[in-house]
Amino acid sequence: MKSGLDQLSKYAEYHRDRRNIATHLVGVPMIVFSVVLLLSRPAFDFAGVPLNPAILVTMAAGVYYLMLDFRLGAVLTAIIAAMCWFSVPIAAQSTGVWLGAGIGLFVTGWIIQFIGHYYEGRKPAFVDDLVGLLIGPLFVLAEIVFALGLRKPLQHAIEARVGPTLIRDLGRRAA
Repeated sequence: MKSGLDQLSKYAEYHRDRRNIATHLVGVPMIVFSVVLLLSRPAFDFAGVPLNPAILVTMAAGVYYLMLDFRLGAVLTAIIAAMCWFSVPIAAQSTGVWLGAGIGLFVTGWIIQFIGHYYEGRKPAFVDDLVGLLIGPLFVLAEIVFALGLRKPLQHAIEARVGPTLIRDLGRRAA
C-alpha cells in the first residue's frame, strides 16, 4: 500500500491551480455528503445497534484513512461520521426528498469539480487512478490544515514532489 505522502502527492499532481483547489473545498464535501446521504438507506438494526450502508462504508474508509495518516484520518473519519449523523433525518424523509437532496448535491458537486479542472487544464485524478476518489476528501482536509499553518512538513514534502500551488494562465494552457 502506498503511504499517505505518496497518495496525497499523486493526487496533488492534478491539483496545483489554487482555483481548482478552491472548487474542491466546496465540491468534494458536497459529493461526500451526497454519497453518505444516498447510502443512509436502508437502515437496519444489528445486535441493538442502528446501522446503514453509509456507516459501514465510513468505517471501512476510516480504517484506510487512519492507515494513510493517523491525524488527518482521525479528523476526516470524524467529519464523515458527523455527515452520517446529519444524513439520517434527511434519509428518513420521503423518497423524493432523500433522492432529490442526494442526487442534487452529487451533480452540483461534480459540476463545481469540473469547473475547477477547467482552470487546472488537466483531467481529474480519478480518471487515471480510481483511488483518487478516496484521496480527494483527505486532500481537501490537508489543504485546509495547510491553510491553517499546520502540518508544514507534510505540505513541504508534497510540494517538493509536485511543486507549489499557483494560478495558471489560461491562455498558455497546453492543449
